[in-house]
Amino acid sequence: MKILDLSVTIENDVPADPPHMMPVIEYYSHKQPKSLDTMRKYFPGLRTEDLPDGEGWANETIHQISPHTGTHMDAPWHYHSTMNEGEPSWGIDEVPLEWCIGDGVMVDFSNKPTGYVCTSADFKAYFEKVGYTLKPGDIVLLENVRFNPGETKNKPEFVKQLVDCIHPDIYVNDAFGTAHRAHASTVGVTAYTKVNLSGLLMDKELKFLYGAIDNPKRPLAAIVGGAKVSTKLPVLESLIDKCDKLLVGGGMMFTFYKAMGKNIGKSIVENDQLDLALKLMDKAKTKGIEFMLPVDTVVTDSLDKQAVIKTVDVDHIPSDCLGADIGPKTIAAFQKTLEDANTIVWNGPMGIFEQKNFAAGTMAIAKTLAERSDKGAITIVGGGDSVSAINKSGVANKITHISTGGGASLEVLEGKILPGVAALTDA
Repeated sequence: MKILDLSVTIENDVPADPPHMMPVIEYYSHKQPKSLDTMRKYFPGLRTEDLPDGEGWANETIHQISPHTGTHMDAPWHYHSTMNEGEPSWGIDEVPLEWCIGDGVMVDFSNKPTGYVCTSADFKAYFEKVGYTLKPGDIVLLENVRFNPGETKNKPEFVKQLVDCIHPDIYVNDAFGTAHRAHASTVGVTAYTKVNLSGLLMDKELKFLYGAIDNPKRPLAAIVGGAKVSTKLPVLESLIDKCDKLLVGGGMMFTFYKAMGKNIGKSIVENDQLDLALKLMDKAKTKGIEFMLPVDTVVTDSLDKQAVIKTVDVDHIPSDCLGADIGPKTIAAFQKTLEDANTIVWNGPMGIFEQKNFAAGTMAIAKTLAERSDKGAITIVGGGDSVSAINKSGVANKITHISTGGGASLEVLEGKILPGVAALTDA
């Protein structure tokens, strides 16, 4: 079985780490180590020092499906322009792909109009040209369909072009990370296929996320972090209805504290969410769930120079400082509360973990989840920052389930039915 990658696009004059450059890093850096030096030459913003053990940024979906399919990456490759309908493009001039990933087979789309979408006839002609016959079980990776505006707008004409490229009877959606979008490839095409199925990864995501919320092993504890209350409002409201313990950290804690009348210094705050913060705390009290806010915080006078870094109780935050992490007392209190939790859902970091001085809280929570997993608890991590933190902590292999979807996992935690899931006949 082979994965035939027709998805790679490399263009010049692009910003650091553009989306279409990532597949090259994700799929090929482990087998083409010399390519990274070349890529550094053409993409100065590439942070190769961040690549773990030379593997590159992990594509979680590929990592998840590989154990089931036994697949490996193989040629052929191509590149082509993705500018369309006057929308912003990531570049103008194509860079020959062999400069980045070694010898490859090129498909010439130079005579096609801007925004052209490959058809099944193109694929057939291409494989005939390179002398390869697709075998049952082979997987063809295509370009990111969101480069075409017809994808996000679910345009009928684009849907028809996609339908021309897939099996007329069976559609399988294994992209949980896009299931919360009613796009052409997630919803539109399902009207033209007889059976619409969830893939193994999609099935796993739904099992763990919906299972954790609707039928958890109790006590169910939820840890919610991140900068803003407003972005997590639906999640907080839903979790208060369903969990036994709710632990809040990250920048959003300061909105709660200001609502309680505490001095928060220069910490991040959403003044238009103060009344809502009080209502959430009242709702938690009425429901009888354990609602925990940090008792201490790591503060600094500046996120840049950081001349002052100290830990203070939340009642004594200096007026010229801002909170950037939860403190050691809070870490100990959160760990104690999680000791008897049999299901733990985590979304959002406890502080600015990207900076070493403010990573202790987030790393401690990650390791606590790993310890609870070792003792039989179900631990689930969702959301881009949380997943990044788990990977950075070195305990990702001990977590029961790490969601591949940021926005999708949030909407599941909110109790929503995802459009891409609702479109399936068997999910």
